[in-house]
Amino acid sequence: MDEASDGRPGRDRDAEGRARNARPRDGLGRPLPYGAEGVERQPEGVLRSPDRSLAEAQRLLDEGKPFHAHEVFEDAWKSGPAEERELWRGLAQLAVGLTHAARGNVTGGARLLRRGADRIAPFPGPYGIDVPGLAAWARGLAGRLTGPVDAASEAPRLTVP
Repeated sequence: MDEASDGRPGRDRDAEGRARNARPRDGLGRPLPYGAEGVERQPEGVLRSPDRSLAEAQRLLDEGKPFHAHEVFEDAWKSGPAEERELWRGLAQLAVGLTHAARGNVTGGARLLRRGADRIAPFPGPYGIDVPGLAAWARGLAGRLTGPVDAASEAPRLTVP
């Protein structure tokens, strides 16, 4: 961590000097106090095949870590072909919507779940993604949110079995 000119701790920086919060995080991505034991963070900027992205995101969702699954989808949307970016962005929004729902943010969670469902709906299900099933799951969860949910038990299946 850098030190500000007034002696207070400054912003955390990565090896390239970009601001990056080094605080540990819990399974839902919430910052924990420095020195606390957190969940291992997803590395940023990883190039994965679509199938590998889906498998990694599914593993994280099944473990109740939708915030971390969103980071996998974010890498796919930033590195994938332009014609698929909205699909991966929509999947990331579904994961963030589940994150907010698990944190108890009913309004924000429902909004992101619906937005993600709308964003993925035009896609015909590339890579075996269950677009209709995911959209129905997201809209259903959005409609029944009243408080925090368990992220692992609410995790969707991303692909058709």
